[in-house]
Amino acid sequence: MCKNSTTKKEPPLINNVLKLFMTAMVLANIAGMMYGSLLPLYLKSLNASVVQIGLFFTLSSILPLILQILGGWISDTLGRLRSIAMGSVAGVLSYVGLILAPTWQWVLLGEGLGAITRSLIGPSFSAFIADQSAEENRARVFGITDSIFMLVLVIGPPLGGWLADLYGFRVMLISSGIIYTFAAMIRISMARTAARGAEANPDKLSLSSLKGNLGAMGGLLLAGGVMTWILITDGVRDIAFTMSFTLESLYLEEVGGLSMRQIGLLSSVFGIFNMVTTIPAGKFADQKGERVAIVVGFFLTFVALLVFLNVNTFWGYAAAWAIFGVGVGSMSPAYQSLTSKAVPEKLRGTAFGLLHSSLGLFSLPAPAIGARLWDRYSPQTPFSITAVISLLTVIPAWFKFRLPEDDKGKSRAE
Repeated sequence: MCKNSTTKKEPPLINNVLKLFMTAMVLANIAGMMYGSLLPLYLKSLNASVVQIGLFFTLSSILPLILQILGGWISDTLGRLRSIAMGSVAGVLSYVGLILAPTWQWVLLGEGLGAITRSLIGPSFSAFIADQSAEENRARVFGITDSIFMLVLVIGPPLGGWLADLYGFRVMLISSGIIYTFAAMIRISMARTAARGAEANPDKLSLSSLKGNLGAMGGLLLAGGVMTWILITDGVRDIAFTMSFTLESLYLEEVGGLSMRQIGLLSSVFGIFNMVTTIPAGKFADQKGERVAIVVGFFLTFVALLVFLNVNTFWGYAAAWAIFGVGVGSMSPAYQSLTSKAVPEKLRGTAFGLLHSSLGLFSLPAPAIGARLWDRYSPQTPFSITAVISLLTVIPAWFKFRLPEDDKGKSRAE
């Protein structure tokens, strides 16, 4: 007779709904990454200068500042899957603007629709995963989903670089649009199913509801606790990275002498090393605490940038991207887990949306500043500043990323 015959099976970390959700998310973001890392080169092919490319990324960041907040609120009010389906429709339309743009200025139209997409989907993504996981293993779930998500970097950029190299940007964008449309169909189907079940009775969108959510989140962000320091440290980091990495593909082409195929392959290197890191990093964060994983990630990012600035071959840049992948993989599940635990469940969408909007506000002028620093001093200057900031953020992350604890020792939102 088996002793464990009556033992209750533990539910899987990743349920079937989350598996389908991630399938659609991976397909949609493979499509986005096919052109995302090459967007500065696409703008250059439409006769944009380095300064104009910096201006483009600054202007394209304005719309999400407002929409991310609304997207998070819509997610909390109407449901995660409804919000994602609405964003996916806007995403399909954004490809029309990208494909048909005659000049770099017209690409802004496609990016404007893309901003609506990201604003409706972005806050719902992390909130939906948090809703589908238990608190004691949330970082592990984020680690697994982050690892799955990194397939977009392994597949998307090399595929996009290969198509752009052989057939040109237009063919690559059309191919990307077809893949995205298929992902959108899966998302819309999921939203229809949820409308008959988990999201059958959504709340009504109203100004009083929006005001209430924003008031509660504003209080958390200004209270001086974990959310305050997440906002500060992530804001400073976002400024630094936006200032430099919007010019990354230009740097690799002009300074590193790499082809578009090689640039795409570097993104795959990052994705592979990120993938193998996020699952153990999530488990590590659940066991040792989110702040430890975040500090390790910041330090490795600093090391990656030092390597990046001191190499001039494909394999040297590949080494930098590998370290960078491990660094981001270390901190990403921990950041998402920490944020989801620091706010009440009913405010998670608003929290991720408001946080992203605040970070976008901080980094709004960063691409233009980075382009000016490149133009006036050297291409290495913006990346050097980013490296220093990555190292300095270790200090507040270590001392301030501590959640309050209840009597049982479990972290909780205040």
